[in-house]
Amino acid sequence: MTGTDRDVGRETFRSRRFLLADDGQGYSFHDTLIQAGTELHMWYKHHVESVYCVSGEGELEDTTSGEVYAVEDGTFYCLDAHDKHVLRATTDLRLICIFTPALVGPELHDEEGSFPLLVDAPVASPDATRVVEQAERIAERVSPKTQPAARRRRSRKDTGADPR
Repeated sequence: MTGTDRDVGRETFRSRRFLLADDGQGYSFHDTLIQAGTELHMWYKHHVESVYCVSGEGELEDTTSGEVYAVEDGTFYCLDAHDKHVLRATTDLRLICIFTPALVGPELHDEEGSFPLLVDAPVASPDATRVVEQAERIAERVSPKTQPAARRRRSRKDTGADPR
């Protein structure tokens, strides 16, 4: 995977993209490494993102509400309302990420912190809901910090992480 066209990144992060649009699953699956001290301003206006932290520490800030949530090993969160946010890595972070619709492969964040939509697919398809629900069921088995997606959709402030 390293050194292939599925290994995408910049100086402060790497995203190894195991599943992409051409794999036909309707979502993409990424193993993302973010260096300590990195601050990423993001806004996935074309995608829904689910994230499971498998190592490291950081924080997620909802820039609309100003609320800040701890991100650490075992934290699961879903940005299902195209939330503008900042991810800060206190230590090196390793995140498992699912994007719907699937990324094609070479996408990097643009000046707004968004990925371009390179495939003709709905932003929140029925498959997106199924993928989020499956990810939550898996995360519930391994992490007591996981919050149900339905609760987050009613209150976008709850990312499944503990507010600081």
